[in-house]
Amino acid sequence: MSSDDRKSREASEGAGIGRTPVTRRDFLKVAGVAGAALSVGGAGSVMAACGSSSDSASPAASASGRTIKVGFVAPLTGPLAAFGEADKFCVQQWEESVKDGLQCGDGQTHPIEFVMVDSQSDSNRAATVAIDLITGGIDVMMVASTPDTVNPVADQAEASGIPCVSNDCPWQAYYFGRQKDPANPVPFTWTYHFFWGLEDVTANFVSMWDALQTNKKVGEMWPQDADGAAWADPKTGQPPMLKAAGYTVVDGGRYQDFSEDFTPQISKFKAAGCDIMSGVMIPPDFTNFWKQSYQQGFKPMAATVGKALLFPSALEALGDIGYGLTTECWWSPNHPFKSSLSGQTCQEFADAFTTATTKQWTQPLLHYAVFEVVADALKRTTNVDDKQSILDAIKATNLDTICGNVNWQAGEPQVPGIAPNVSKTPLVGGQWVKGTTYPYDLKVVTNVTASMVPVQQDVTAIKY
Repeated sequence: MSSDDRKSREASEGAGIGRTPVTRRDFLKVAGVAGAALSVGGAGSVMAACGSSSDSASPAASASGRTIKVGFVAPLTGPLAAFGEADKFCVQQWEESVKDGLQCGDGQTHPIEFVMVDSQSDSNRAATVAIDLITGGIDVMMVASTPDTVNPVADQAEASGIPCVSNDCPWQAYYFGRQKDPANPVPFTWTYHFFWGLEDVTANFVSMWDALQTNKKVGEMWPQDADGAAWADPKTGQPPMLKAAGYTVVDGGRYQDFSEDFTPQISKFKAAGCDIMSGVMIPPDFTNFWKQSYQQGFKPMAATVGKALLFPSALEALGDIGYGLTTECWWSPNHPFKSSLSGQTCQEFADAFTTATTKQWTQPLLHYAVFEVVADALKRTTNVDDKQSILDAIKATNLDTICGNVNWQAGEPQVPGIAPNVSKTPLVGGQWVKGTTYPYDLKVVTNVTASMVPVQQDVTAIKY
């Protein structure tokens, strides 16, 4: 059996939840959501995600222009697979929206071909498959799902002069994390991004904690990876923001992803008397950390973690000890937006995902908005053979999407004095509670930075 076959088999197996640490192998069993989602070839291969070659050519009969090729890089397997769980569904929905072609600014109707590739949750592979897409002749690049995926793909697009649209990566990690000299950032030319920033996630975290009676001591888990570096940055990350809000940071120190023993950090947090635990962790690491915290008697009033606590599958891996955990919420059926492509509300889109997959809605359904932006730009592109023409249309974007308004308006920065390549989208705070149809439901408990999203209930302290 080949290594790829073995990984695929492991990804399709179930996994019990016990007291032993969750290893990389264990987590791929639990989070192997994409094993059957896409046939993936070797490290340098590029595979069409949806439809045969005859399927992707079908719109040409009624279209007058050439086929426009759109590449999409996503983590369909590996430790970040939960971020890519909804991506095949999104591609299918995109294909349905342009099945008759897309009328562009040149007056012609063009067939759209989507080519989706798996980063395997690896930054080096993300860069490699991005190069494959570029040499394969794509017209536009799309990418989503954490700086580990977004940054290397965007870098390749920037270097090659390929228009690129991305989301699902805090803007600081995207913008500063790609700079040769972060202290003197230079705007990018070909790559445009929409998502929230660390100022938004910190405001929502603090809003949830302020509602509780704590000592304002926060034990922080920031790993030695792209997200951890951005969140922990002493100038542009969370530390100065938390200090300004009156909170004391107890830093657990940089640790490697897939660590199995978090005793040093837990002991440090216990000794400091931290009432709050926070950070940005990959799901298997938080599962280990939280189980070990229970075993070692560290039971904070609040545990608010980015990345690891975004998905129902990650909470189900915790069992009953996941109730009351809090996180950021960047998309939900509760959000009051509509798709510019399908006209669906967030609730209707979430319901369509559940009907098609039998799975509970998940926040990365927001990735659907990436092609909303690209489609809108192509509709305004006067020469699809000219990459600069496509780029100019992207830069002039001002569009209401299923994740809110995306607006670059010819490069005017939304963050004063910085990041003209960034458009900010709404963010709220959510708490995981016992569900009805599914084991867990994520409820909006604060909307301090996005008042248009209704609060569903008050935040509560974790009950042990």
